[in-house]
Amino acid sequence: MTAVMVQRVIFACVHNAGRSQMAAALFNAIADPGRARAISAGTDPGTRVHPVVVEAMHEIGIDLSASHPRRLTDDLARGAAWLVTMGCGDACPHVPGLRREDWPLADPKDRPIAEVRAIRDEIQRRVAAFVDLHGWHEASV
Repeated sequence: MTAVMVQRVIFACVHNAGRSQMAAALFNAIADPGRARAISAGTDPGTRVHPVVVEAMHEIGIDLSASHPRRLTDDLARGAAWLVTMGCGDACPHVPGLRREDWPLADPKDRPIAEVRAIRDEIQRRVAAFVDLHGWHEASV
């Protein structure tokens, strides 16, 4: 029996306080942890996850209250397979050697909860499609 290498996906935005936090949490909620795991990071991390993002994720049963923004470093990127940037334009990171995809999404910072829900739902659709594309869903029993 051969060991399966767990693929690591990095979701990145500038402040790592909204979009990338939501994406990584949603990814880890549906992906088989024996196949793929996600982390989130930013190029200029904020001091906390946006409270409105914590609230919107809590509504769907995901708790981000203990999550903290972190910097995207070479060490963090080492060994990852994918970098998914979240609509940060020229400020989006480029990490040599990683396959990259960009999702042009609005920043939830200072947005009303209804808009943050719409951003969350779009991220959820994109994450589900990404997991489906790569066959990373948990195996059915």
